[in-house]
Amino acid sequence: MKITDIQVICLRVPPIESSCEWGEDAVIIKVITNNGYVGIGESDTSPMVAKAIIEAPESNLYCSGLKRLLIGENPLEIQKLWDKMYWASNYVGRRGAGIHALSAVDIALWDIASQYYQVPIYMLLGGKYRDKIKAYGTFIPADSPEENKIIARRLKDQGFTSLKFGGGILGDNLDIDEAIVKAVREELGNDFELEIDIATKWRTYGHAVTMFKRLEQYHLNWVEEPILADDYRGYEKLGEISSAQIAGGENLTTRYEFYDFITRAKPDIIQPDITRCGGISEMRKISDIAQMNGTKLVPHGFSTGILLAATVQFLASTENGDLLEYSQSKSPLYTKLVKNKLPLINGYVEVPDSIGLGIELDEKIIERYQM
Repeated sequence: MKITDIQVICLRVPPIESSCEWGEDAVIIKVITNNGYVGIGESDTSPMVAKAIIEAPESNLYCSGLKRLLIGENPLEIQKLWDKMYWASNYVGRRGAGIHALSAVDIALWDIASQYYQVPIYMLLGGKYRDKIKAYGTFIPADSPEENKIIARRLKDQGFTSLKFGGGILGDNLDIDEAIVKAVREELGNDFELEIDIATKWRTYGHAVTMFKRLEQYHLNWVEEPILADDYRGYEKLGEISSAQIAGGENLTTRYEFYDFITRAKPDIIQPDITRCGGISEMRKISDIAQMNGTKLVPHGFSTGILLAATVQFLASTENGDLLEYSQSKSPLYTKLVKNKLPLINGYVEVPDSIGLGIELDEKIIERYQM
């Protein structure tokens, strides 16, 4: 079996010149083989940048597009191909968008391997630890405290026992931040798990520590990305003063960045995104590092049903993979791109025994939103 083609599909809901919110664009790929297998992958990154990284010609032995490295290769040699891509895309691929693009390819290769061997991906990864995974809902907050009360109540009624909000207005104004957190906490009650994602808007330890103290009375489960993940000392100091857990790392890639983050910043929770960190292959290594250092791994996931399917397969195969992010995006790329998106059932997502990712793409959605 050999790879004969890689197709890159860029999707976007708003016009090019308009602002774009999380979940409103996507890049998906199809790895095609000579005997009819098609693997699907995704990266939650800039679609056109990922497309260029995959389709670029070679500039030198360290600077090659990923597609030309894979044509003619056996897709079942997943780790070998990961290493080949990482080495030969050195100039663009050691961190950031280069690894994001590689992640999409890696996921597609695992999809093919599962189809070829006719066992679920979790079985190829070592077996299934659980039949269902607890999910926490993530939403982008509305501008007013009262609107967020309504959102929180609706999601609690759907069966969630843990919620997180972030993005939007959160992090822009200290008083508004507290007002929204206070309103949501009052609506959900003190025994409900509540998290917030600041998306690094608090910038510095000095600014963040003020907010940590103000919000302590609301008993947050974790505060996510209060500052940039490369501020190791800032993270470590926040962990020393906070009653809430400190989480971060969704923007980091590869075991190397996560090793530094885990051992130097000392977060309570790391949040690698399977479509950015290096795919399923690299996520396994990051998970091992986290476990060896007593750090909880809760994957980031706020994109399409492709990411959701891949993350569920990984968590099912991981001893401590017991918590899943479940996006509440209203984008059609999240709600409709995958026709059979894994549903939430009483606060959990059941692990399917599907072959491959087990997803069905809606070609009409692709046609409508393709860039």
